Amino acid sequence: MTPSAQHDHSSHHGHSPRHGHHPDRNSGLVLDTHDLVRRAGELRTVQTTVEAPKDLGIAVIGVPEGSPIELDLRLEAVVEGVLVTGTASAPLVGECVRCLTPVHDEVEVDVQELFTYAESEATDEEASHLDGELADLEPVLRDAIVLELPFQPVCRPDCQGLCPDCGLDLNTVQDHSHDESVDPRWAKLAQFETDAETS
Repeated sequence: MTPSAQHDHSSHHGHSPRHGHHPDRNSGLVLDTHDLVRRAGELRTVQTTVEAPKDLGIAVIGVPEGSPIELDLRLEAVVEGVLVTGTASAPLVGECVRCLTPVHDEVEVDVQELFTYAESEATDEEASHLDGELADLEPVLRDAIVLELPFQPVCRPDCQGLCPDCGLDLNTVQDHSHDESVDPRWAKLAQFETDAETS
């Protein structure tokens, strides 16, 4: 592997850095392509369930660490490397941005990535590379899932949120209202007037 290829390999997807320089063989998201490398035309399917890595999501919603990710993939040996296509699905847990109640959902993403041989000239700097015979699917999956996540998840489309005055969940009551709020700068004066009237 050339120095430039090593640089590309370790810096793939700048916002989804790899942990260390080499993929972890024990991770379910690292695929062993031993039976496919250098054998253009060979095919293999992978249907399995793996554990989600940590920090798979954004601040308000994501896939909990250790949750099951269902993979339904097809691995195809091509001249440049190994093409991985298929789908991945996983549960989502988050928080409604309006009323702060838990949100439970599912996400399914399409996976399509060419993992090239280190010496291949058919790819650009953003391409994924095989590490020997290993294809690390985690950065690819991380990018795909994050792009599908709602940046403002809600428990339901018509969620009423919380009352800005008292914090009450407006989904649990009807016709909730307050007297006209008093500017805090006038609150003491209003209290003074009330005291004067009652004395």
